[in-house]
Amino acid sequence: MTRDKKILIAILLLAALLRFYGLGRGDTVNDEVFMSFRGLGMIDFDEGDYQTTPWQWFDPLAWRDCEGEIPNEIPQYCLDNPAVKHALEKGETFITGIPWWARLSFHDHPLLVPFAQNLSLSVFGTSTAAARLPSAVLGVASVWLLFLLGKKIFSEEAGLMGTFIYAVTLNGIFISRVGMQESFVIFFLLLVFNLFLEGLRRKKYFLWAGAALGLGMLAKYTVVVAAPIMLSYLLFRRRDVFRHREFWASAGIAFLLFSPIIVYNYELLKAVGHFDFQLSHIFNQPHPEWPVQPGKEIGSLSERLLGFTPRLIHSNSWIFLIVFIFSLAAFARLLFLKPRETWNKFGFIFLATIWLLLLFAKIGTAYRFLTMLAPFLALAGGLFLAEVFARFKDGKRKILAVILLAFLAMFEIFYSWNNQISFYPLGPSPWLSSRLRYENYNWGYNALDDYLEKEFAGQIPLLTFDVQYDFLEKLRQEALANGTKRRLKRVPFLIIYGGNFDDGAKLWVMERRLVYQAWPVLKVNTFFQYREEQGEDYFDRAGFSRQYFIITSNYVPEPEFARILKGIEPLIIRNARGDEVFYVHVREAEKTPALK
Repeated sequence: MTRDKKILIAILLLAALLRFYGLGRGDTVNDEVFMSFRGLGMIDFDEGDYQTTPWQWFDPLAWRDCEGEIPNEIPQYCLDNPAVKHALEKGETFITGIPWWARLSFHDHPLLVPFAQNLSLSVFGTSTAAARLPSAVLGVASVWLLFLLGKKIFSEEAGLMGTFIYAVTLNGIFISRVGMQESFVIFFLLLVFNLFLEGLRRKKYFLWAGAALGLGMLAKYTVVVAAPIMLSYLLFRRRDVFRHREFWASAGIAFLLFSPIIVYNYELLKAVGHFDFQLSHIFNQPHPEWPVQPGKEIGSLSERLLGFTPRLIHSNSWIFLIVFIFSLAAFARLLFLKPRETWNKFGFIFLATIWLLLLFAKIGTAYRFLTMLAPFLALAGGLFLAEVFARFKDGKRKILAVILLAFLAMFEIFYSWNNQISFYPLGPSPWLSSRLRYENYNWGYNALDDYLEKEFAGQIPLLTFDVQYDFLEKLRQEALANGTKRRLKRVPFLIIYGGNFDDGAKLWVMERRLVYQAWPVLKVNTFFQYREEQGEDYFDRAGFSRQYFIITSNYVPEPEFARILKGIEPLIIRNARGDEVFYVHVREAEKTPALK
C-alpha cells in the first residue's frame, strides 16, 4: 500500500469519527425533522396547519361529504379544499382517495431523502441518530469523492490536502450530522462531476453521470445546478462533446430518472391548477392553500447579497476562511500572469463556484445552502497549501511548514468538535464558537424524548383519539396491531403538553408519538377546551387513569392549570448542561366510571 493510500484511509477514518461519534447529539429543531417525520411512514403529512398536502386534500375520511358529483350547496370546508375548488371550477366530479400520482413525490420535495431515512429508521429503530445516519454515510463518501475530484483536476497531493480540509472543516461535518437534504446534494454533485470528468476521457461514463444527475434531483431540485456547470465547462473547453451520442443519451437517462417528478407536477397541475411547493414558487404560480412559505422569506436580492459574507463567516472557522482568501489571491495572481494556463487548470472549480453563487442569489443564503460551497472552498485551499508545502521542502522551511500545517489541522479539528460534537461550545464567536451550533443546539428536547421512550417502553395505549384522515387511521391501527402482536401492555395514559415548544422538536417528540404510536397527545389549550365543553372530570370519566402534564420551564401556567397540578411534585427534565428545561407532572386520575 502506497503512502498516499495510507494517508487517504487515515483521512476517511478521521472523517468518519467526526461524523458518526455522538450522532444523536443536538436536538431536532430544524428542517431535518420534517424530512424524518414523513420519512418514518413515507406519508406526505407533517401537521402543518398552513401547508396542507395532496394527501389531505383527497383523503376520503376528511372529505367524505365532498365525494361524488359536486352539489349546488356544498359545505364551506369542502370549498376550502383546493382539489374540490378546482374540480368545481372545471365542472368535474371530485373523487376522494389519495391518487396514485400523489405517491410519486411529496408536495415540497422529492422522495429520495425521506426514503433513505425510512430504510435507516426501519433497520436501526426510531431515533435521532438513525434519522441522521444516511447523511453521515454520504458525508464520509463525499470526502472520498472530493479526493477523486481533486486528483482528476489538480494532483494527488492537492486532492489529499483538500480532502483533509473538507474532512475536518465545520461545514462539512455539520451537514453530515443532521438529516437534511444538502448532504445528499453535496454527494451527488461530487459524484456527477467525477463521472462527467471521467467521461471526457471515456465516453461511456457520461451515461453514469446522467444517472447520477437524475437520482440527485430526486434528492433535491438544487442538484440541477450541476447541469449549467458542466455545460458551461464544455462550451469553454470541450465543444466537441456535443457531437457525442453518449452525452445526449446521458441527458435522456437523467430525464427518465427524474420523470416521476414531472408526472407528479403534471397531475398536480390538473388537480389544483399549480405545480408543487417549490416549482410553483419558481414559476410564480398562485397557491392560496399555502399562505405561509417557510424558507421562501429570503428578502430582496440586495439583502441576500449583503447577508452572504456574514453568514459565511458565522458558519466557517476564521482559519479556514483565511486559507481560502489566500488561495483566491493566488488564483487571481496566476490568472493575471498566465491566463490561459490558469483557466485550463482551475476553470472547472471556478465555474462550479460561480454557478453556486448564482444559485444562492436565487434561493437565499441559509446556512444549510452554504454547505454546498464547502467542498470546493476546501479543494481550493488544499491546492494552495499543497503548493506552499511543495516550495517549503528543504531544511528549516520544511519544519516551519509542517508546524504550520499541524497547527491548522489541530485548530480546525478543535473548532469543528467544539461546535458540533461537544454539547455546548466554549469560547467567543467567531474565534472559537460558531452560530452554526444553534442549527442543532442541545436545548433539552433529546432528554425529554429519552424520558418518554423509557417511560412508555413495553406499553401501548389502551385509549386513543379519533383522527381526521384515513391514512392516519391506518397508521394508528397498524401501531396497535403491532403492539398487540408483541404482547405489549395496554395502558390508559394521556399526554398533555404546553409552553414554548419549538415547532420541529414538538413534531418529533410529541406528534410522532400521536401519529406513529397512537398515544393520545393533547396541547394544553385543547385539554382545557375539552374540560370546558364536557366537564372538569371528562378525562377521568373517559378512563385515562394517568395523565402526564409536560410543560416547559419558562411556561407560566394559568391558575386553573396550577390548581389541577396542586400537590403533585414534578419530575425535572434537564439538558446536558444541567439546566431545568421541562417539568413533568404525573397525575393519577380519580376512580370514576369510564364513559361508554
